Amino acid sequence: MTVGFIMLCHTALDRAAQVARHLAERGCPVVIHVDRRTRRRPVHRLHEMLKGVPDIRFCRRHHCEWGGWGLVAATQTAAELMLKEFPQVRHVMLASGSCLPLRPVAELVDYLDARPHTDFIESVTTTDVGWTVGGLDEERFTLRFPFSWRKQRRLFDVYVKLQRHLGFHRNIPDGVIPHLGSQWWCLTRRTLSAILESPSRPEHDRYFRKVWIPDESYFQTLVRLYSDQVESRSLTLSKFDFQGKPHIFYDDHLQLLRRSDCFIARKIWPHAERLYATFLSDDIGGQPRAEPNPGKIDRLFAKAVERRTRGRPGLYMQSRFPGSGWEPSRTCSAYSVFEGFADVFENFDTWLGRAAGMRVHGHLFAADRAHFAGGETVYSGALSDGAGLRDRNPAAFLSSLIWNTRGERQCFLFGPRDVQTVSEIVAADVNAHVSVISGAWSIPLFKANLNFAEIRREAARLQKIELAHLDMLRRPQSKARVRVWTLAEFIENPMEPLQTIVDEISPRSLRRLTEVPRMTDLTGFGQFLQNLRNQGMQPVLMGDFPVGADGQPGDSRRGRPYLVR
Repeated sequence: MTVGFIMLCHTALDRAAQVARHLAERGCPVVIHVDRRTRRRPVHRLHEMLKGVPDIRFCRRHHCEWGGWGLVAATQTAAELMLKEFPQVRHVMLASGSCLPLRPVAELVDYLDARPHTDFIESVTTTDVGWTVGGLDEERFTLRFPFSWRKQRRLFDVYVKLQRHLGFHRNIPDGVIPHLGSQWWCLTRRTLSAILESPSRPEHDRYFRKVWIPDESYFQTLVRLYSDQVESRSLTLSKFDFQGKPHIFYDDHLQLLRRSDCFIARKIWPHAERLYATFLSDDIGGQPRAEPNPGKIDRLFAKAVERRTRGRPGLYMQSRFPGSGWEPSRTCSAYSVFEGFADVFENFDTWLGRAAGMRVHGHLFAADRAHFAGGETVYSGALSDGAGLRDRNPAAFLSSLIWNTRGERQCFLFGPRDVQTVSEIVAADVNAHVSVISGAWSIPLFKANLNFAEIRREAARLQKIELAHLDMLRRPQSKARVRVWTLAEFIENPMEPLQTIVDEISPRSLRRLTEVPRMTDLTGFGQFLQNLRNQGMQPVLMGDFPVGADGQPGDSRRGRPYLVR
């Protein structure tokens, strides 16, 4: 006894002919069905290529559309011809024109001879299926689907919603329990004959004609009525991605396919010359016979799905630009943002670089340009300091900076005078560590030699910007690690925040600060704020700043001081 193959083909007919010849010459009859939509010339060429090859037949052609009844009708027609023409066939295996044998045909025949009464078909109830994509499980059996999901998507969706609204429900035939599974099965002659010759077949066919994607449910359901021994698995290796689309195997998947120990693989790229040359050769044997185990490579496919949907944190590629919310984080590693520190301290970036042992950037999102550390105009990874290029995609600029310098923590300054489009990006990034001295932007205005009316207008504008920025950082959706001090709170005891910042950036050092940046002179700053109030502008971000205060660090009794030796 042997196994017969039904091949459903519609493209790459030259490859289908190559596989069909390989099977037929090794004692496995083949019945080929070609989609009626395929043009005559390639079909005629297929007939010519297989002319004279014994045990190959062509069945009547049907119009096959994804999700429609045509695929089931084609399979029925080919199966009836197989059972009629080849009485020596005990198992019938369904394959496509893009399938490829991975093991010698003799091993498959021996494997099935050892299990003469077993039907290999994935067949599980709708409640147990976890791989359906499209939102229709049980409803595919109880609603009508006269419109094509691919060509008439809008009509398809509207008609489904209408049926749901009207409470329409089709009756399932008596004794039929809907099951789903892969269409690539291997059934015994007895079971397949029972399905095709059943007195209830007209009723079953009428019902399944209106089922959505019947090729995944027709045989999978009816096999439960007529089979005595079902193994709910397929002997064909067929993997799907998170969108329900099949994975395509290329030449570099050679060792992966061998490791699966499966008999058949789908879907093979038509131009995978190495795969076809290897698996259709006579010296493919020599490997120990093993039970088909696609689980051996499931881990790799799971990683592929994760890489496709999640990617690597902070890496954006042309081939995989993630959708909003898919990426685990916008950047690949932690970085620090300092707001207001450069206004309170003189040469803060230089001091922080020495204290933490790293390079610290200036205002990367300044209106004129990106102020890279050391005044560089081009930074790691050929990042330009041009404001136009940076502002075209601030998220990509920040992600590229962190990715190009991974292994080195990045720190930069930010404030309300900078381009604010990056605020939302930083707030949503779990890798961002944001330290803010609110209201510190007023210090340059305090020292500016401008008309006070202009100062008041500018102060009102900057305060409005920072209020919106702080509101964004404090949202429940914010993932950044944020610390905020008011200006009055910070200058009262600056040592503790500075020590915390340095410990966070370089945790391995675990050393107390021996050098602190020089704080700018704030004598008269309290009166400056009062003047703003007198002019009608209410400063609310600086904290409680007494009018008579000189603006220098307060008494050490206020808060926990650090001992500097």
